[in-house]
Amino acid sequence: MFNHKKAAKGPSAAELSIFCGQVALVLEAGLPLYDGMETLAGADASSGNADMYRAASQSVTETGSLYEALKKDRRWPEYLVEMVGVGERSGQLEKVMRGLESYYAREDRIRSSVVSAVTYPLVLGILLIVIVLILLWAVLPVFRRVLDSMGVAMSESGSVLMRIGTAVGWIVLALVALVVIAVVAGAILLRTKHRDKVLAFAQKLLPSVGSLNRRLSASRVAGVLSMMLSGGFPTDEALEMTATVLSDRSAAGSVRGIREALDKGADLAEAITGTGMFEELHNSMIRMGTATGREDQVLGKLAELYEEQVEDGITRLISIIEPTLVALLSIVIGAVLLSVMLPMAGILSSL
Repeated sequence: MFNHKKAAKGPSAAELSIFCGQVALVLEAGLPLYDGMETLAGADASSGNADMYRAASQSVTETGSLYEALKKDRRWPEYLVEMVGVGERSGQLEKVMRGLESYYAREDRIRSSVVSAVTYPLVLGILLIVIVLILLWAVLPVFRRVLDSMGVAMSESGSVLMRIGTAVGWIVLALVALVVIAVVAGAILLRTKHRDKVLAFAQKLLPSVGSLNRRLSASRVAGVLSMMLSGGFPTDEALEMTATVLSDRSAAGSVRGIREALDKGADLAEAITGTGMFEELHNSMIRMGTATGREDQVLGKLAELYEEQVEDGITRLISIIEPTLVALLSIVIGAVLLSVMLPMAGILSSL
């Protein structure tokens, strides 16, 4: 059993995609793998993972097996290593490496979209905290000291207005600070064993997050299954491997459910559509693909489709969060400034 998590820090998804594409290019060019790996190791000599490439190149030269070379270094993802082994055993290493190139490129795009969706609102939230904090700790106290030094008494309405502005500022400051802390804590917990609990809570709090997560899981399931079926894997082995590389336990459970349905006599299309993971229109595509023997192509198309939907959903989420935070920032700053300017205007008009 294995998964796609790295035991130690290694190449990013983008770097893995490039590596797989380069290996596929070497094989397509008809070059001996050991010569190609030596060239790749030299080209990546300045990268942070240069030692990994050099070690892999040396091992390929000695053994002639890319699988054995990658297996020696725990920084390579287990999923990549095992897929390379399958490619070598089946004689389809070139095809498998092209599939891995697309798989890791898709993972990198999704990860970048998620990071963008979290980072920009987080920066705006921190900016809001800083500005309101400066207004409450610096601007208002200075204003009060100026009035005291002038020996001018503020009217009752002015005092009420200033207290309201100050209270609003502190309330918004506390709420935004709590949200920022919760987001940062959630991002940290997502990298721990509490990942599933964090996702479950986020899905309950924000239904749109749940929808995006389900589509993301569907994209990964379809993508991995497509790549493995096209690589000549037996269906049972493909399903077993797919379940082990999924970080979403619910999706992994659905894949295991597909395997159980197959054991009970269902065909692949019935087993997949019975999970409810895909929409009805896409279930029809799967049934058609299975009937024509092109289920790998249909699943690959669905993986791309769901990936696009995830990216579009994240973009729409950002388009909602961004103007909301900007509007909140403007309202709070305006309220605090008015709580200063209106009493000042009243005082000046009475002089």
